[in-house]
Amino acid sequence: MVNQLFLTAGIIVLIAGVLSFYRLLAGPDATDRVVALDAMTIISLSGIAMFACCFGRVIYLDVALVYGILSFLGVIALARYLEKEL
Repeated sequence: MVNQLFLTAGIIVLIAGVLSFYRLLAGPDATDRVVALDAMTIISLSGIAMFACCFGRVIYLDVALVYGILSFLGVIALARYLEKEL
């Protein structure tokens, strides 16, 4: 039962990643691409957390936390650049 749940969640994460990647490539302007990139990082964070839960490795949660913080700072920097304030 738990394996089916992880499989279903993995498929949903994969589909969301593909849709976000499409938006990243086909976005009409830069802000849409930044939002798609942020969505892809959130999706990859959920994938890393799911991987950590499946294999019982707590260290991957620390990796996901650091990746999330760096992603947040990167999105803030890109947003400031797009507003021409950086």
